[in-house]
Amino acid sequence: MNKVDVLLGLQWGDEGKGKIVDVVTPNYDIIARFQGGPNAGHTLIFDDKKYVLHTIPSGIFRDNTINVIGNGVVIDPIIIKDEIDKLEAIGIDVTSKLLISKKAHLIVPTHKILDKYSEEQKGKNKIGSTLKGIGPTYMDKTGRNGLRMGDSLSANFKDKYTALKEKHQAILGDYDYAELLAELETKWFEAMEFMSKFTLIDSEHYINNALKNGQTVLAEGAQGTMLDVDFGTYPFVTSSNTITAGTCTGLGVAPNRIGEVIGIFKAYCTRVGSGPFPSELDNEVGENIREIGHEYGATTGRDRRCGWIDLPALKYAIMVNGATQLSMMKADVLDSFEEIQVCTHYEIDGEKFDYFPYDINSLNVTPVYESVKGWNKDLTGMRDMKDAPQAFLDYISYLERELQTPISIVSVGPDREQTIIRK
Repeated sequence: MNKVDVLLGLQWGDEGKGKIVDVVTPNYDIIARFQGGPNAGHTLIFDDKKYVLHTIPSGIFRDNTINVIGNGVVIDPIIIKDEIDKLEAIGIDVTSKLLISKKAHLIVPTHKILDKYSEEQKGKNKIGSTLKGIGPTYMDKTGRNGLRMGDSLSANFKDKYTALKEKHQAILGDYDYAELLAELETKWFEAMEFMSKFTLIDSEHYINNALKNGQTVLAEGAQGTMLDVDFGTYPFVTSSNTITAGTCTGLGVAPNRIGEVIGIFKAYCTRVGSGPFPSELDNEVGENIREIGHEYGATTGRDRRCGWIDLPALKYAIMVNGATQLSMMKADVLDSFEEIQVCTHYEIDGEKFDYFPYDINSLNVTPVYESVKGWNKDLTGMRDMKDAPQAFLDYISYLERELQTPISIVSVGPDREQTIIRK
């Protein structure tokens, strides 16, 4: 019986997962999303065109691949309809290639309103939510009030929807949202009608049967390890388990069915929204990285905070995910640097840590850096590692030694062609 390979982010999201899924998809029959929702923004670039996916797995552009939205994902019908419309407009047959779990939870209009209301209540303590209703939807899921894709098949779907809406309205009280709700509801029901043409499946049976029948499956993670609800920089995290374990609960596969775990990281570090970021560069160097790397959110358009690579956080992420191989992204962004800094430890109250301590939010953390020679050469035209400058090869060897995990894929530009598979 085959195993499910997993591909996920090792930092704070935005590592370049969509691109690598697209690159490795020809090796897989099925690509499955297992957690998160439309707060994900997976950017793919090929044939000089840019595509951003939010809910649909990144294998959708390859002809012979089935794409599955698993039970651990939360779906906004309005957003996914818009995504599908754009894909169909460029000739992609989404209907035959996309399957949706009946157990995936639905984001309803009042979830978005609750999200907005909740962030406004927090004032300066806000967590930097994407305001897509993700958090409130997961809260209803664990609170056992949620509405699921499979409910849309039942005769009393409207009643279930109304019951959930009324529960939310009681929380919102006299908050002014009537106009927004009316506008969202119209679109939501239109989108649900549109979604009725898609095949809903019991995804746990579908995936396990596929493995039994010798098919290959890749689980595609969203966000990143440091945003995991349990192991990330809580409370500045997302509402789902973004780590390998989330594959088991988000697709219904057993732990012993997990195969390779491909961890994706940038040659530096970024973060969107609030929360701790020990190696952040709130200066000209950080600004430089942001400009060269076009570090603006695929979903929100917000400036990403930029900093040097953080080894304590990366080692931690490799450990909790059981990463078996790594993909280093956006190496080309560092092309013009004479020196590259690597955060090797955190200094907290005079003590050195090489791991992520509890409640890092309230601690005074000073990053400890080691300087590595930059390659100072344009990598974007490189298609083979034998053409790599020695300083670049040294940087890879240094990281492999520190992280004790092989770097099997190196990305030197945004296009799918700018990807080097290392033996």
